[in-house]
Amino acid sequence: MRRAPLRYALRHRTYLWLVDLDHLPVLPRPLGLLAGFRACDHFTGQAPSVRAALDGFLGEHGIDLQGGRVLMLTHAQVLGHVFNPLTLYWCHDPDGGPRCVVAEVHNTYGERHAYLLHPDSNGAAQVGKDFYVSPFNPVDGRYEMWLPPPGEHLRLSIRLRRPHGAPFTAAVHGRRCEGTVPVLLRLLLRHPWPTLMVSAAIRCHGIRLFLRGLPVQPRPGRRNPESAS
Repeated sequence: MRRAPLRYALRHRTYLWLVDLDHLPVLPRPLGLLAGFRACDHFTGQAPSVRAALDGFLGEHGIDLQGGRVLMLTHAQVLGHVFNPLTLYWCHDPDGGPRCVVAEVHNTYGERHAYLLHPDSNGAAQVGKDFYVSPFNPVDGRYEMWLPPPGEHLRLSIRLRRPHGAPFTAAVHGRRCEGTVPVLLRLLLRHPWPTLMVSAAIRCHGIRLFLRGLPVQPRPGRRNPESAS
């Protein structure tokens, strides 16, 4: 939902994977092409695994999970393509207690940025915006996030707060189901090539907004994949 300087709302259906980073799903051949989780698609893209990449990022911020469980919410690679506007990592201590959340953001320019968050008991957290995502929003303001741990239902929201209001809000609502092969095939029939559709939809809506006169904001210099805050 975009509220300013013009009002614009959209809604799309898709599916996401909620996985344990230490036990990533492996589908039987040839179905492996329908769900892949590659380290090169996250953080610096140079670590041997997504878990190693996350641990490296946390280590740069003085955090050691000591092997604690991590749940990742993400799009999987489908037929060689993946685009993740937002990947979330719920990180736990070895005793299972919540430690932090990492929000990894990708933009359509091939850049990545990760935010380290410490949500309160309700899942609420705030962080300054430090990454160019939409060409219609400058890099200023703060994100107000609500990221409670996923249960049977998923309810997440992110609001951009700027000095004169909250011009943008994004939310994700979902229902949990077991990731079996029949379920995956059914979802693919409903949402073929889901990550490509997400990427295409972002560009399509961007063109609509531009044609409606929404001004484009200057883009800062290119960010390296390891950029983080």
